[in-house]
Amino acid sequence: MGMIDSDLMLVLGIVIAAFAIPAVISAFSDSRPPRAAAIAVLVGGGLVLLAALSNPGGYSFGQIPEVFARVLARILNS
Repeated sequence: MGMIDSDLMLVLGIVIAAFAIPAVISAFSDSRPPRAAAIAVLVGGGLVLLAALSNPGGYSFGQIPEVFARVLARILNS
């Protein structure tokens, strides 16, 4: 598997960024700086950006559910 798997990077980036949102809200509600959440958002955003740049033609918002289904099917079938 020498090729960059842009679908997996996109899914991981979206999931990491989505999990960071409650962490940001929790940090602000506890009057703490959201350091870990900010790092998670940067990592997730970086993965999404890298996936979009490494996939010829990029991704559209309409393709995201299909990409999630492909990655999930590949994980479940391996």
